[in-house]
Amino acid sequence: MRPEDYRKREEAVGEWRLGIITYRLGEEYVCEVDNVSPGARLARAKGRTREAAETQALGKARHLLSKTRVRPVG
Repeated sequence: MRPEDYRKREEAVGEWRLGIITYRLGEEYVCEVDNVSPGARLARAKGRTREAAETQALGKARHLLSKTRVRPVG
């Protein structure tokens, strides 16, 4: 199978910049969310529609980011 209907975008969630990649593999959509700065993948989800996959992956990423401690610089 080859990825089809590929889309890449960025979105801000709080103080974080997230990269969102969504593509279709066969009958399912796959969404991967990463932290733009280091490029670490935070979440991956599958769904019957693009919106379902993105909603699920972004929910996982938001949950992980909400538990992340941010220390002041300086």
